[in-house]
Amino acid sequence: MIADITPVIIGVGQHSERVGEPGYEALSYMDLAGRALAAAIADSAASGAVAPAIDTLAAIRAFEMSRPGREPPFGAANNVPRAIARRVGANPVRAILTPTGGQTNQQLVGEFAQAIAAGASRCAVIVGSEAISTVLALSAKGERPDWSEQVEGDFEDQGFGVEGMMETALFAHGATGAIPLYALAENARRAKLGKGLDDYRRDIGELFAPFTKVAAANPHSAAPVERSAEDLATVSDRNRIVAEPYTRMTVARDQVNQAAAIIIASAGLARELGVPEAKWVHIHAVSAATEAMLSQRPDLAASPASIASVEAALGRAGKQMGEIRYLDFYSCFAIPVFNQIDHFGIAVDDPRGLTLTGGLPFFGGAGNNYSAHAICEAVERVRHDPGSFALVGANGGWMSKYATGIYSTAPADWSANDRFQKLPEAGERIRVGQGAFDEALVETYTINHAKSGKDAVFLGRNPAGERVCGNADLTHEPTRALFEGGEPFGARLAVVLDERGRNIGRLIA
Repeated sequence: MIADITPVIIGVGQHSERVGEPGYEALSYMDLAGRALAAAIADSAASGAVAPAIDTLAAIRAFEMSRPGREPPFGAANNVPRAIARRVGANPVRAILTPTGGQTNQQLVGEFAQAIAAGASRCAVIVGSEAISTVLALSAKGERPDWSEQVEGDFEDQGFGVEGMMETALFAHGATGAIPLYALAENARRAKLGKGLDDYRRDIGELFAPFTKVAAANPHSAAPVERSAEDLATVSDRNRIVAEPYTRMTVARDQVNQAAAIIIASAGLARELGVPEAKWVHIHAVSAATEAMLSQRPDLAASPASIASVEAALGRAGKQMGEIRYLDFYSCFAIPVFNQIDHFGIAVDDPRGLTLTGGLPFFGGAGNNYSAHAICEAVERVRHDPGSFALVGANGGWMSKYATGIYSTAPADWSANDRFQKLPEAGERIRVGQGAFDEALVETYTINHAKSGKDAVFLGRNPAGERVCGNADLTHEPTRALFEGGEPFGARLAVVLDERGRNIGRLIA
């Protein structure tokens, strides 16, 4: 007999639409999320009313609400979680607007399961949505619908949660978002492997080609097209470089209209609601870890915290990686996947596959909520394969935070309430230089291509051994040739400050 306080996933739901396709409704964030939550309620197959039983609802913060000063262009609800809740007739005691981070939904599974096992909750929901594709399509036509709503009731705004991720110096030198910041880490890995740009792009293509096959079969995919490794690796007008070594097709696709919801209940409530036990999926372990800032990491190519998170979850579940039948490694870019498979010795063509959705560049990078879709897929897989185990790895920031969950229809004993853990932060950090410096040894770089032009951004060490960043001077021919040739690793640069206060480096002959 499964104890009444045992947390179980009783329902999952996804909703999506693609611009211009039959049935397209140009739904708002709130409406997409409401559809996904309604689908999760229906998925539970409960004979009783699930919505009134929801006591906790966490709304995953949408991308366009994820930075201070940013506002959704068409507006949004003043009370996002309660706006979603009212679409299904729910009125939770606790309503939450979550922090930014792709690991948030996976971490919340652990937090809410822990609360249920402690008797502090009986039914909790995690739900999020993105409508960026619709926003762009309507804006291009000059249409501006009003998506604002006024909803009464209290809610917890947990803030943006970007502390520890704001790389101010890198931002000032043109590494202003996820793509160039991940590219810096990716090129550091390439340097360790001693691979040239073309060979490494081929590696990325071979990693991601199987993802496209999964995406092509997923009805919720934003880009359901199967592509070869060559398609993904070959630079062309349609597949331009966005930041070395990334081509456009191999970075997370944020132009999506997707929503996903997860309902977790106590086993006792699930029985009261008449949810068939065949629908129950047990949470065997959840772990969360935080990494040092990118500029502080001893190894710019690695994320030890993400590895520690996966290992901790496996350990608590009592499983080896080889015993996990279904895998979804967060795949906004190649390196978070490479980090995992390098460590665990998993091949890019492992017959299990490395994604359950199709991955963020192909299924779609649904903002902070992608991994909710992965959890939905994991739940479906283990329901159809009783006794099997699925692992979802969720990543936030620039490999800044990681949360791992392990799921199965096999029961999990929550009597000790120790299946969710937050790991201590990594201790070792590289000192970051604060003042001016006149020389740097290049550790990694990227050439970021933006509308305003291109910036060659480097991370390296000053003579004191501190981590520093700057821009390579692409007007200086030897420096330009070195960086555009893809092999500036270990080069010595003479550095001066320009009129904008940026560190500009030229190759020392």
